[in-house]
Amino acid sequence: MSTHYPIAIIGAGLGGLTAARVLHVHGINAAIFELENDRSARVQGGMLDIHEENGQEAIHAADLFEQFRALVHPGGEDMRILDRDATVLREDTDDQSLGRPEVDRGELRDMLIDSLPQNTIYWGHKVVAVRAVGGTVGLHEVEFANGTTVTTDLLIGADGAWSRVRGLVSNKKPEYTGISFLEADLFDADEKHPVEAAIMGNGMLFALSSNTGILGHRESNGSLHVYVGHRADEGWVDSIDFYDKATGIAATLALLDGWDETLRGFVSNSDTALTPRRINALPIGHSWERVTGVTLLGDAAHVMSPFAGEGANLAMYDGAQLALAIAEHPANPEAALAAYEAALFPRSAESAHESATSLNVIFDEDSPRGLVEMFASIDDVMAEDAREQVFPSAE
Repeated sequence: MSTHYPIAIIGAGLGGLTAARVLHVHGINAAIFELENDRSARVQGGMLDIHEENGQEAIHAADLFEQFRALVHPGGEDMRILDRDATVLREDTDDQSLGRPEVDRGELRDMLIDSLPQNTIYWGHKVVAVRAVGGTVGLHEVEFANGTTVTTDLLIGADGAWSRVRGLVSNKKPEYTGISFLEADLFDADEKHPVEAAIMGNGMLFALSSNTGILGHRESNGSLHVYVGHRADEGWVDSIDFYDKATGIAATLALLDGWDETLRGFVSNSDTALTPRRINALPIGHSWERVTGVTLLGDAAHVMSPFAGEGANLAMYDGAQLALAIAEHPANPEAALAAYEAALFPRSAESAHESATSLNVIFDEDSPRGLVEMFASIDDVMAEDAREQVFPSAE
C-alpha cells in the first residue's frame, strides 16, 4: 500500500534541498526521496562559486545567508588563465566582495540538510518507476527499488541529468557535447605538490591550447581538483583503460605533449587514477507543456555544460522560486507551477546558450585567446557601467 505525501521531491541535491527549505520557511511540509543511503555516501564534488543574482538569492529565500557566509573560502575567487607554456595571460584576485564567493559543495549541502526538520529526507530510495494514477487528475505514484511506493499531489523532479521524473513531461534526454573530462586530485598540495600548488594559485586555473585544456581549482581542504578537458568523439574515453592508473595517465599525458612540465604535473603527479566524464547537455531552450501535478528543477530541467558556472546556482534558484510560487498560491498549485515554469524556461535557455558559447570559446582552435578576450570585454562593460554611475547620461 502506498503512503501519500502532498509534496514529494525526488533528489536531495542542492536544488531539491533548497526547495524543501524554502517551503519549510513558509510553513509547508515536503518529503524528499534520495537514492543515496545517507549524506556521506559519496564525495559531493569540489568548489562552487555562488552567484549574487541567483544562488545567493536562493540562500536569502532559505533564510540561511549568515550560515552561508561562514562557509566562504577566502581567496577562492582568484583566477588565472595560462597558455600551454605556463605563461600567465590573465590573473584576477579575489576582492572579497561576495559577488561570486567560493564554497565547498559538500559543506553547502550539509548546511541545507541540517536546516530541514528531522525525517524530511528518506534516504536509500532509488526511483524505478513514476506514473500518473488513473482517475485522479495530477496524482502520481513513485515506485522505489526497495519495494515501497508513494503517491503525491505534487511531484518535483530534482533528480539530475538522467531524471526519471522528466519522462512524465518530456521525451528529451541529454546528449554528448563533444567534450570529455579526465578528473584528477592532488592531495595536501602545498606540502606534497608545491610546484602544482604554486601554479594553481588560490582559486581557479584555466590552462588552454586549442581543443585541450586543464581546468582546476584549489579546494578548501588544501587539495587541487583538476580536469583535463578534451574535444573528442563520444566513444574516445571507452578506448582507454582508465581503471588502470598508469594507462590513464599515459593516455592523458599524450594529449599534453609539448606542454610545460609544470602543467603536465597535474596529471603525472595525480594521487588518484583519472576518472573519465563525458559532458552532456539537454537542448538549449528545453521546455514542456504544462502537466498537472508535476514539474522539474535543476539538471532534470536544463542540464548544461559547466562552462557558465550556473548549474548549482540555477538548481538552487529554481528550487527557491518554485517554493515561493507554491507559497504564493497555496490553494492553487497549478497556478504556482504555471508561473514557475513561465519564468524557468527563458532563464534556463539564456544560461544554456551562455554555457554552450563558453564551451566553444574554451576549446577553440585559437584558445586561450578567445577566453582572455571574453574576460577583457566583460571588464570593458563593467567599466562602462561604473562610468555611467559616476557620470549618468542626460536621458
